Amino acid sequence: MQTTSISKRVSALVLVVSAGLCSGDASAADPENGIKHGFLATGGETYIADGNGAILWRYPLGARDGWVLPSGNVLLAVSKGKDYPGGGVVEVERSGKVVFDFKGTQSEVNTAQKLENGNILLTEAGDNPRILEVDRAGTTVANVAIKAQTKDHHLQTRMTRKLANGNYLVPQLLDRVVREYNPKGEVIWEVKTPNMPFTAIRLINGNTLIGCTLGDLVIEVDPKGETVWTVTNDDLPGRPINDACGVQRLANGNTVITSHHAKGDEVRLSEVTRDKKLVWVHRDSKAPGIHHFQILDTNGKALDGPAMK
Repeated sequence: MQTTSISKRVSALVLVVSAGLCSGDASAADPENGIKHGFLATGGETYIADGNGAILWRYPLGARDGWVLPSGNVLLAVSKGKDYPGGGVVEVERSGKVVFDFKGTQSEVNTAQKLENGNILLTEAGDNPRILEVDRAGTTVANVAIKAQTKDHHLQTRMTRKLANGNYLVPQLLDRVVREYNPKGEVIWEVKTPNMPFTAIRLINGNTLIGCTLGDLVIEVDPKGETVWTVTNDDLPGRPINDACGVQRLANGNTVITSHHAKGDEVRLSEVTRDKKLVWVHRDSKAPGIHHFQILDTNGKALDGPAMK
């Protein structure tokens, strides 16, 4: 790890706002249903907003994936740029101090997940698409090849997650498939998707929830690959879904969906019930869209348990 110079640079750039709405932001509250969600947003901008839309914390780099950890630190898969030409992963304190970083060696890093043993899971996109697990010293402890097309590195994979059984769930965009790999790199389960899959979440009941990007839809499939639930713009007033990238299933069974291509004051996040009722939306006028997110609380009460995202 090379954290000293990066930490100083990030510490100087991190902005913390204690109260009030930042210019150009809109409230994250839904007055009709009385729901407010605080959330972490990743994308062209990386920030934490409270339930009223006030920006509480910013990180100066764009990010592909991210989590607010139980410690309060934030884990991010950062986009490629000057400091991270192949993308990378950072864990940062709210002060801006970087306590872990790993620089990607190929085209992009699109996943970051902290594992129970403290190691970090990430994916590298490139000629050698792969899943890596690295320890806190940055040493690679697992290297699993992904069977994906290599003509378009950017559209290889997105929100890869390690499952409780030790396998890896991998959405493969241009291949239009979600695959489960074992630690040997063998495909033990897969499902074809109607559009490019971005997020794949293995639910407690064994089903898999999938955000299908430009298809503007989210599907849930059972272990046999049969679709048991879908939500599309045809189900929702105002057609709020615009590039269904990040998805999160809440403990109450509702599903939150980002609209990555939303512009102006269009809906950026939508919460939908199982019977397809729209119960919360977030709008803002930021230029970059929300690539992925983590809902952190509801009406000020923190969500219990690990986020299903």
